[in-house]
Amino acid sequence: MADPKTILCIDDDQDFLDALSVLLKANGYNVVTACSAEQGLKVFEQFRPDLVIVDLMMEEVDAGTGFVKEVKLRGGDVPIYLLSSVGDNLSMATDYSSLGLSGVFQKPVNHENLLRVLKARLK
Repeated sequence: MADPKTILCIDDDQDFLDALSVLLKANGYNVVTACSAEQGLKVFEQFRPDLVIVDLMMEEVDAGTGFVKEVKLRGGDVPIYLLSSVGDNLSMATDYSSLGLSGVFQKPVNHENLLRVLKARLK
């Protein structure tokens, strides 16, 4: 059996982060977390996750996109998904692939959709 994939989740809402961690762990993923983009970069360097889920708006309005840009500058090539309370509007108004994102999940996150995307992306 293959080793479980590691997912880095970054969000400043600890309750959301905890709930997402429980969901992902219950579905066989290893989960590492961070509560800011800055901390997320440190955790990313330490654990080298297979996939990242990062909130758009944390300590700064565009902290999530700043995190993505920094990871790409450091040569990171893992799939990165953005969490946003404006996700549907963002994906229609923005070419998120030009930011280096694999996609956008709308908050509140549809668990079935999230798990389906992760399974397909991490197969």
